[in-house]
Amino acid sequence: MDVQVSALGAICALVIAIILILKKVAPAYGMIAGALIGGLIGGVNIADTVNLMIEGAQGIIPAVLRILAAGILAGVLIESGAAAVIAETVVKKLGETKALLALALATLILTTVGVFVDVAVITVAPIALAIAKRTGMSKPAILLAMIGGGKAGNLMSPNPNAIAASDAFNIPLTSVMAAGIIPAVFGVAVTYLVAKRLVKKGTMVQAEEIDTVDASSLPLFLTAIIAPIVTIVLLALRPLFDLNIDPMVALPAGGIVGAIVMKKGKQLNTYAISGLGKMSGVAIMLLGTGTLAGIIANSQLKDVIIQGLSAIGLPAYVLAPVSGIFMSAATASTTAGTAVASQVFGSTILELGVSALAGAAMVHAGATVLDHLPHGSFFHATGGSVNMKIKERLKLIPYESLIGLIMAIVSTLIFGVLKLYG
Repeated sequence: MDVQVSALGAICALVIAIILILKKVAPAYGMIAGALIGGLIGGVNIADTVNLMIEGAQGIIPAVLRILAAGILAGVLIESGAAAVIAETVVKKLGETKALLALALATLILTTVGVFVDVAVITVAPIALAIAKRTGMSKPAILLAMIGGGKAGNLMSPNPNAIAASDAFNIPLTSVMAAGIIPAVFGVAVTYLVAKRLVKKGTMVQAEEIDTVDASSLPLFLTAIIAPIVTIVLLALRPLFDLNIDPMVALPAGGIVGAIVMKKGKQLNTYAISGLGKMSGVAIMLLGTGTLAGIIANSQLKDVIIQGLSAIGLPAYVLAPVSGIFMSAATASTTAGTAVASQVFGSTILELGVSALAGAAMVHAGATVLDHLPHGSFFHATGGSVNMKIKERLKLIPYESLIGLIMAIVSTLIFGVLKLYG
C-alpha cells in the first residue's frame, strides 16, 4: 500500500498503547487500539488504517506459528519438573559460596534451553529464597542475579524473541542464538558484579517464604536435559550440514523425545496443553504487536529516527540496537520489542548495508535493555516470585537496564564496529 502515516501518528500509536497497557488493558488490545488511533491521527482514513494493521499482523504469523509449536517443549520442561531439576543441579554443583553466580547461571541455562525468561525466574525463585535465607542475602541481590542470568540466556535461546528476529531477517534461528553468546557472557559478568553489591541491601528473606519441594516425582538430570539437547541438535543441522529442520518441527520434536525419555509419554498431551496455554498469550500479544508494527512501518517515524542519528553523528548501524531499545521500552517485552523493531526497521537496516545476521543480533540485544519496565508483565511476575513490594522492585530497574545496555553495546561492537561476522 502506498499510504504513509505521519511521524506524529506513529508516536501517538506507541504512547496510546503504553497508556492503555499501564491502565491494565490487555497488551494485544492496547496495541490494536493504539495502532488504530495512531493511524487516524497520522492522516490515514479508517479503511487504509485497518489494512495497514492487517498487513502488519500478517507479517507476524510465521513467528506466531513457530511460537505455538514451541509450547510443547516449554510445557514438557516446566510441567515435568525438568526445568527445576536443571536449575537445582546447577546451583548444587557451584555451591552456596558462589550462590549468586549459581542463580544467574541456573536462570541463564533455563532460558537458553527454551523456558520463558519470567517462567525461568519463577522456577529458580524457590531455590534462591532458600539459599538467601541460609546465607543472609537480600531479595534484591537474588532477584537481580536471576533476572540478569535470564536476560543473558534469552539472547541465545530458541525463545519467541529469537524466533521473531530470525523470521524477520530470514536467517537460521541457530545463527541468532549463536550471535548472543558473547554479549551474554558479558551480561552474566555484569550481573554477578552488581548483584554482589546488593547482598546486604534491601529486604531479607523470612522463614515463612521458604517452600519445600517434593523431589520424589522429579526426573533425573540426565533425562531432564534430553529435550533441549534434541532441539538444539535438530536446529544445528541447518548451519552444520545444510539440512533445514524448521523450528516448527525441531521445538516440539525435542519436547516429545524428552517426555518419552523421562518416561512421561502418557502426560505429553497434558504438557502440550499447558505449554500452549503459556504460548497462546504471547502469540495473541504478537498479533497485536503486528498491527502496531504495520502502522509504524508505514510511517515517517523511521526517517525521523535515522535523521536524528545522523544529526548527532552516529553511524547507520546504530539504528539496529536503538530500534530494539526503543521498541522494548514501548512494549515492555523482549519478544514484542524484537518483533516490532525487526518488522519495522529490518528492511531499512539491510538497505543501510548491515548484514541480516548483524541486524538481527543488534536488534535482539537492544530489546533486552528496557524490556522490564512496569507496564509489562515481566516486571510484576519477577517481583512476585520473591514476594517483593513494587517500591523495592522499581529500584532494580536501573541495574536491569545496565545489564541489558552492556549486552547491547557488546553486540554493537561485534556486529557494527568490528563487523566480525557478516
